[in-house]
Amino acid sequence: MAFPNTRMRRLRTTPTMRRLVRETTVTVDDLVYPMFICPGENVRTAIPSLRDCFHISPDRIATDTAEVASLGIPAALLFGLPRHKDARGSDAWAADSSVAQAIRAIKKATPELLVITDVCLCAYTDHGHCGVIRNGRIDNDASCGLLAQMAVAHARAGADIVAPSDMMDGRIGVLRRALDDEGFTEVAILSYAAKYASAFYGPFRDAAHSAPGAGDRKGYQMDPAASRQAIREIELDIDEGADIVMVKPALNYLDIIHAARSRFEVPIAAYHVSGEYMMLHAAADAGYLDRDAATMETLTSIKRAGADIILTYSAKTAARILRP
Repeated sequence: MAFPNTRMRRLRTTPTMRRLVRETTVTVDDLVYPMFICPGENVRTAIPSLRDCFHISPDRIATDTAEVASLGIPAALLFGLPRHKDARGSDAWAADSSVAQAIRAIKKATPELLVITDVCLCAYTDHGHCGVIRNGRIDNDASCGLLAQMAVAHARAGADIVAPSDMMDGRIGVLRRALDDEGFTEVAILSYAAKYASAFYGPFRDAAHSAPGAGDRKGYQMDPAASRQAIREIELDIDEGADIVMVKPALNYLDIIHAARSRFEVPIAAYHVSGEYMMLHAAADAGYLDRDAATMETLTSIKRAGADIILTYSAKTAARILRP
């Protein structure tokens, strides 16, 4: 029936009424907190370009992850900085890499916290690209083999989930076979399945020291104008063995998240990336918006689009807001 019999405002009259009928609820169980692991000892240094985030050495990481676990956040995503860079990114699969040391420290201190590790070569190579370069081009298949070594090294250290973010073709199948061959059949793969060549990665690349030395990543990351390709990418990764698939970034790609949720039954993750995160901080610093309210509205939009898992630098802030 039309007005006046139907009054939609009846369902908005009080906070309790709105809570009763709302369709989308963000909970702390949805969140993953990204962290940056660096070489050295007794290091916990603020990252200027990424508010409230730090470079942390393996010997200090357990203190920070204990806080993450105490807030009820189920998982942390680890990005590593190498001791040295070379053309192949060889420190990425070293048994004593910063990430491997951090995994062992976290699992000893807070075994209930899921440890996800980023699997990519960009921070480890001296050229800053996500694979090895041969004859001036990324060698896709050779890169997949090196990524598999990195994933196995993380699994040996105790990682629960490995998350390849490189966007090489076929790497999910290569990683799955390598993990299974080494007996890590229960280590899950969270694939950055639809990762776009976005302008919103700047603060992260500064934090991870991972900007390409020359050129860009448009030859392997997705064109922002493409949507059907994203569905194909996700489908292929699922067929190759991905347990969880990710869309990255989140806010400019809510349509991709929604399309993936409508099409696939696997868990869908979305990465609220560094540029998106810092835009909120910049606007709040200028007095243009309420930081906490904007953060929760943003995370709600990502969840409403269909994401089951939200990777965000705002995870701790959101967890504190969501506390009863």
